[in-house]
Amino acid sequence: MTALTELSLCAMREGLGRGDFSARELVAAHLAAIEAARELNAFITETPDLALAAADAADAALARGEAGPLAGIPLGIKDLFCTEGVRTTAASRILADFRPPYESGVTARLKAAGAAFVGKLNLDEFAMGSSNETSAFGPVVSPWRARGSNAPLVPGGSSGGSAAAVAARLVAGATGTDTGGSIRQPAAFTGICGIKPTYGRCSRYGIVAFASSLDQAGPMARTVADCALLLEAMAGHDPRDATSLEEPVPAWSQLLSGDIRGRRIGVPREYRLEGMSADLDALWQAGAAWLRDAGAEIVDISLPHTMEALPTYYILAPAEASSNLARYDGVRFGLRVMPECGSLADMYCATRAAGFGAEVKRRIMLGTYVLSAGYYDAYYLKAQKVRALIMRDFETAFGTCDLILTPSAPTAAFALGGKVSDPIAMYLNDVFTVPASLAGLPAMSVPAGLDPQGLPLGLQVIGRPLDELGVLDAARAIERAAGFAAAPARWWGAA
Repeated sequence: MTALTELSLCAMREGLGRGDFSARELVAAHLAAIEAARELNAFITETPDLALAAADAADAALARGEAGPLAGIPLGIKDLFCTEGVRTTAASRILADFRPPYESGVTARLKAAGAAFVGKLNLDEFAMGSSNETSAFGPVVSPWRARGSNAPLVPGGSSGGSAAAVAARLVAGATGTDTGGSIRQPAAFTGICGIKPTYGRCSRYGIVAFASSLDQAGPMARTVADCALLLEAMAGHDPRDATSLEEPVPAWSQLLSGDIRGRRIGVPREYRLEGMSADLDALWQAGAAWLRDAGAEIVDISLPHTMEALPTYYILAPAEASSNLARYDGVRFGLRVMPECGSLADMYCATRAAGFGAEVKRRIMLGTYVLSAGYYDAYYLKAQKVRALIMRDFETAFGTCDLILTPSAPTAAFALGGKVSDPIAMYLNDVFTVPASLAGLPAMSVPAGLDPQGLPLGLQVIGRPLDELGVLDAARAIERAAGFAAAPARWWGAA
């Protein structure tokens, strides 16, 4: 029998339903895999006892014929989601010992569906990063290695722990959050699928905030069908989140067909960047050909403000972060550093200096600057206007197409430490993903090929608001045509 950890999430669900194995056996297999993969540093907190208890509850529910859609499925939770009584750190020293007294909206839905949480996954601190190197708990190491090299690679970020855990077969699926590409870029780097739904599809209640007008939860898994099933469980209106959409949740897992006949797929000319590698450009062209062969029409489109998206994002997101992170002051919760004979202001300064890492401090300072008197109109207000133009670009494009096809990331995974000293080079990793985030659109990365070093490359599908099914179907068509079956060769856990 195929090793339990090698099964897709949907195959695990089917096997549990047939009684091929128990939920306890399935969870135990993943816990053993996690124990053998500590070198990847994918987890901040492991919860084996809670996972086994959930597995036993799932076995009992399966026996009664009352099992939820994710009963007994081992999932990892990005450590940005509050989990009642379980440490939630946001990968920051300032929240290193925080145990929330409540459950996030998304994780509560997953629990209600019967999922077994095996632990909290590592990430860039407060989700600020593109490589998972800013975590206070150390960087996550990708399970992938370049052909002929032992150099450690980044898994992408901020959801790098989620991506690495899924790719290394430590979990069946994982939650991620996407502010400017933090689901799609790490999914592309590690050869898995990840979807950012329409802004407001998934509750933000109980997710540690980075940039409130951009943050959106979504699933990461090995197949498009797995993501559809997870998203179905995660999505839904939450009255505790003012941005939550009061929209019905379609049965994406049942409606998914991969049928895109008659759909118009837009290829934006502005995404063909100067200096783009020939391999990535060839893959993009191959993706368009696959969709054409599946019955879609490929149309040329323009998104004229694409090049303004990245600077716009790096004004708006830090501005919102500056406001959101002001609550971490040592007064109510989290770390408190009180200098001897110090004042309240001294405590604020000492707590934030000790609790925040360099990248978080950089973004707080940048955000505070663009919101300050004299600069608000010049930077923040102007960025909001450009954001409106970017949204209008997409609205215009969707007048001539149904979906948009682009690369997910400008390169394959890079070496650990390779860009950490150059923030601008790091920020450029999000060049293809940020526009859809600014527009609040559903977008998905699907693995489509390997570069000459044998590392994964992804293609991105962007859809109209609330058209997750269209995005999933197009991604499924690419998945079928690409036949991507590559997996990282296991090098970790050696005796």
